[in-house]
Amino acid sequence: MDVSLFWIPATLAAAAAQTGRNATQRRLTETIGTVGATQIRFLYGFPFALLALAAMSLVTGEAAPAPNPAFLLYALAGAVAQILATALMLAAMRERAFSVVTAYTKTEPVQVALFGFLLLGDPLTPAMAVAIAVATAGVVLMSAKPGTGLASSGLKPVVFGLASGAFFALAAIGFRGAILALEQGSPLIRASTTLVWSLGIQTAILLLWLGLLDRKALMASFAAWRPSLGAGFLGALASQFWFIGFALTTAANVRTLALVEVLMAQAVSHRFLAQATSRRELAGMMLILGGVALLLLAQG
Repeated sequence: MDVSLFWIPATLAAAAAQTGRNATQRRLTETIGTVGATQIRFLYGFPFALLALAAMSLVTGEAAPAPNPAFLLYALAGAVAQILATALMLAAMRERAFSVVTAYTKTEPVQVALFGFLLLGDPLTPAMAVAIAVATAGVVLMSAKPGTGLASSGLKPVVFGLASGAFFALAAIGFRGAILALEQGSPLIRASTTLVWSLGIQTAILLLWLGLLDRKALMASFAAWRPSLGAGFLGALASQFWFIGFALTTAANVRTLALVEVLMAQAVSHRFLAQATSRRELAGMMLILGGVALLLLAQG
């Protein structure tokens, strides 16, 4: 088996785990607030990432590679960019409907492809560019529901939403850059090492931030440790597979295939919330699937 193609099942597994984590975090938001619920993905995910790295080292017989300046710079940039992206996304959602904000933030694959090409020299073929554009158009079509038109959303959510997508893109590029900067180890051990460092940085930053500015949310996140463990586990599991994907292929490939998460979320809504699927949403799904299929064909 060609190990390089393992990024495909890894990305699908990551999208599934992230769908579960999002559902868990959404419930926690009602009890510990948005900031507290956001912080648990890092605080409670970090121990699971450490366990995963230890297990990976035990199974493969490889030690975690030593960090170098380039690795630390990329990991720090990715960690900070992801926190900023989340903050901007939440700010945009306060200004506008969730569906409209999703349309802007899910322009991320396009921005990932551009940043990856410019900053890391990742290849971007015409076939890949078409696939990314088609899949992203599908998400925009699904997200722009009647009555929440993108053109009428106002300037602030547009800026916040696109900036959020840009920082999510930079986070993906930062994490992939960190993985590539490690000089030793297999792709799996380098991915696990990068995840531990990134989550550690994010946990430290947010603990300091909440300790200084929002101790109530911090204490609430500690008090809700039982459900938070589940969210932390799913978050770490998703991140583990994201990073494996980043270790094996370009961030643009991973984040484009990751758009199937939108289809998974739609399936969850249809199954458990009894929400009907409109023709527009079906058309968007077909575009997403078409774009993903084109992307996979471009790998041949």
